[in-house]
Amino acid sequence: MRSQQGKYVHFDNLKGDFFGGITAGIVALPLALAFGEQSGLGAAAGLYGAILIGFFASLLCSTQQQISGPTAPMTAVSVVVISQVIQSFDGNLEKALPSILFVFFMAGLLQILLGVIGFGKYMKYIPYPVISGFMTGIGVIIILTQLFPLLGYVAENDPVMIQKNRVLAESKLMGQIFQELKSAETLTKEDLALIEDKVRKAKQITEQEIILEAKYISKAQVKSTWGVIKHLDRGLANVNYIEFLFVSLTVLVIYGFRRLVNFLPDKWSVFKALKQIASSLPNTLVALVVVTFIAILSGAKLNTISTVPQGFPEFQSGIFTDFSFPAIRPHLLAIFSLAMLGSIDSLLTSVIVDNMTQKRHNPSQELISQGVGNSMSALFGGIPGSSATIRTLLNMKTGGETRISGLVASLLLLMIVLFLAPLASKIPYSVLSGVLITVGIGIMDYKGLKAVKKMPIGDVFVMFVVMLLTVFWDLVIAVGAGLIISALIFMKKMGEISSEKSNVQRLDEMGNTLPWDDETGLSSEVMHHVHVKRLEGPIFFGYTNDLKLLYSQIPNDAQYVIIRMDRVPYIDQSGLYALEDILADLKRRKKTVLLIGLKEQPRYMLERLELIPNAVPRDRVFKTFDQSLEWLNLNIDR
Repeated sequence: MRSQQGKYVHFDNLKGDFFGGITAGIVALPLALAFGEQSGLGAAAGLYGAILIGFFASLLCSTQQQISGPTAPMTAVSVVVISQVIQSFDGNLEKALPSILFVFFMAGLLQILLGVIGFGKYMKYIPYPVISGFMTGIGVIIILTQLFPLLGYVAENDPVMIQKNRVLAESKLMGQIFQELKSAETLTKEDLALIEDKVRKAKQITEQEIILEAKYISKAQVKSTWGVIKHLDRGLANVNYIEFLFVSLTVLVIYGFRRLVNFLPDKWSVFKALKQIASSLPNTLVALVVVTFIAILSGAKLNTISTVPQGFPEFQSGIFTDFSFPAIRPHLLAIFSLAMLGSIDSLLTSVIVDNMTQKRHNPSQELISQGVGNSMSALFGGIPGSSATIRTLLNMKTGGETRISGLVASLLLLMIVLFLAPLASKIPYSVLSGVLITVGIGIMDYKGLKAVKKMPIGDVFVMFVVMLLTVFWDLVIAVGAGLIISALIFMKKMGEISSEKSNVQRLDEMGNTLPWDDETGLSSEVMHHVHVKRLEGPIFFGYTNDLKLLYSQIPNDAQYVIIRMDRVPYIDQSGLYALEDILADLKRRKKTVLLIGLKEQPRYMLERLELIPNAVPRDRVFKTFDQSLEWLNLNIDR
């Protein structure tokens, strides 16, 4: 097995990989349980997804440090998919489960296909405002859908909601009985016996069956963001203060545990030891254990998570019982949505790891590995997922370097399922709700939101359109709309720039000096210390990867770096943030940066984001190359 650098996997970092994997697995435990419960398939489905996606994605991945499993964006889409499929089975989850898992399985196969045809290389063309709006929208969805668990409101136990949906439930049950009848035009006398039988069955519908169906309908009505908003008055009128207390306590522990421990004095060795232990424990795990323990000791009557069955996940052979195109056709959009989102989410994590390790992942291999993981998860009843950025970075921070760390994290979760499942089943749902609320808060793109006043109106418009469509309509449509709007804005900008540059001049008016020839005749002393990087054309979302590749070519012994932007007419938000990362890293490496020839729009953007003067002081921003040489001759260390 080869790594992304072409070397065989080694065991030189076994200790680091082991501790990195253990840490990532511990962090994944509460999240997997929470995402499983949120999906509607139960906590076990989240654990199974974390185990199988984590194992197979790590086994085959290109980004070796990555940790995969259920994630917030994938779970948000899964909730919508599950809800849609269940509706076609009259709200019966047990009957709908094979079809749900079949959709997950096919989404994994589509990811594999995308990897085989090399689709991953096109993911770099997704603009930053689209990603920003999408991630913020996902955060809003998670927070909104956890409002009722926060309030302790359970719609299916609300008498008002049940009574409101009673007529709808009765109508639905009647419809299920009579759905096999032919149309009135084709009925014959021979059908009278069938009609009489249906009428007899309809009269036998019990009040208990109607109430049970009304509960299913009530539960489904508050699954979506619109449903939460529409029925918020019911939640506020039926607050369960015990549930509210434990959700709030969970959030408080997650955000405040480490700060509280840091307030402890260092006089006693026991406090020092406690601080060291606290620094290595994930806050979500601490909240899971502490708040669950308090709930058990207090004897509080709380809603607990669905039972986690002990033992290895069972193979779900039933998903292939209706394997045909007519069976797939109603779910094609859901399959496409999951595959695309899983691909985008995973490749974004890989890009982040590349920036930290100065290596390059193979996008095709990454998609294939994630597709295999999602397909295997579906075969054993797990929910889909993708590369998890936070868990991946935590794995790297605690020593993980190779795919072994991901395998260790997966095997740790498997051990929990095999031996500690009864304990996991005692976790209150309010604890997992608190975990999800912090996930929703953490996943939103605050960097993009803070920069709203400083960004071009077009980028801001795209970000908010994508966010609103994500929250209130459809996630894939949101991304698609964002891409289309971004492309239109970009084409308009490029058209304006091309129009400005179009002109006709006589040769004798151009002068004797051609562009960039002003760099000739440099002294050997200056050439020895200075590295010049020339940028040409607009710096936009499709150019950021190439920009970072150019940056990687700057040698370590270069003390002074001149970035020539004489021919950069336009820079968008994605390009601006890529340049910000480059300037920050150069500053960290103690390189002196000079900017030459800034045009009006790029300079305006750099000043709005305060890269000038924070990253590059104003006295190192020059109009011409000759002015920069004068500064170098005065300041260079010979």
